[in-house]
Amino acid sequence: MAYVPILKGKAGEFHALGHAAQEVQAQIRPVMEIVPDFELRDLLETFCEHAMEHVPNGMVLTVDCGALPFVRVLEGDVGGPVSRVSESLALRDIAMCPVFRLSDPRDVLIEVAGAAAAHRQGACLRVSTAVDLSDLMPDREQMRDLLGSVQLDPEEIDLLIDAGPVQSERTREALAEGTAEALHALSRWPWRHVCVAAGAFPVNLTGFPRGTATPVVRQDARLWREIIAKWRGPELDFGDFGVTYPRILPKSRGTPDPNMRYTTATEWQVFVYPRLQPGNDDFFTLSRDLVNSPYWPVTGAATSWGDARLQDCAQRKRQKAGGGTEWRAWATSHHLAVVTARLTATGSP
Repeated sequence: MAYVPILKGKAGEFHALGHAAQEVQAQIRPVMEIVPDFELRDLLETFCEHAMEHVPNGMVLTVDCGALPFVRVLEGDVGGPVSRVSESLALRDIAMCPVFRLSDPRDVLIEVAGAAAAHRQGACLRVSTAVDLSDLMPDREQMRDLLGSVQLDPEEIDLLIDAGPVQSERTREALAEGTAEALHALSRWPWRHVCVAAGAFPVNLTGFPRGTATPVVRQDARLWREIIAKWRGPELDFGDFGVTYPRILPKSRGTPDPNMRYTTATEWQVFVYPRLQPGNDDFFTLSRDLVNSPYWPVTGAATSWGDARLQDCAQRKRQKAGGGTEWRAWATSHHLAVVTARLTATGSP
């Protein structure tokens, strides 16, 4: 069983991926979503530079350009985002597996076919079963046309079923039923891997109490366990959205309060602290409280690269407490380590 973290393709997430321990690297199949920004060309180059600097050697990076507009990236040239990322990653010797969807236009599918042929890592079909954004399941003829467009057989394709946000028991029950139906409908094809993913982290930290830890139930892990209990088909991999909301949101403004989204077995403990000291120095206080809390693991700083950074902050071994990018990197690093360790030990996230 593999772990498929769907991560936003930003600096913090790439740092966490680059510092993942060998045992974590061996168990994950990461999907990186390219988050839209104003200048598409610069955005894609920045993404590929992060990949070159941080993606571990030998790791295949599944790349999702689905949130980007399909436009020519360079004036006068043919080629949209998928082609440009494929070409740029190939020049940097990074293996890419492109993501495509049932609803993608033919031009996108042609680029996916080109990227798959260039990298020889197949592709990833992402199907939504979200309550508010559910895909219609294709019949055999529609699937044959889709596979023909990307010029791949099912055995060369990872099926990623994205159940979207799940933040209540009622939503979880509806998603479990709809996702199980989608699994049944799509199980007639022999996919390379099959993963069910969902995300339960809130949209933002607005309204969270300051100066303390607030539990958020990992409903995405509960959803996966419910589906597994009923599923009688091929082994399902576990996917989630790390410590972020599953949807790509508009770029936030302002500076976040010091915070840490800390993963435990069944919950996230979300620490948000008010700004009382200069700069981000309140994060030193947050880190000290976290390290001294019941949520600090018995493995301590050895749990992950992120945990080591948190202990450094708790002991004031760093001159600066970092900012939003660092906090996201450390939280993601810890999350990857916790989930892979649980999957290895118990077969459940």
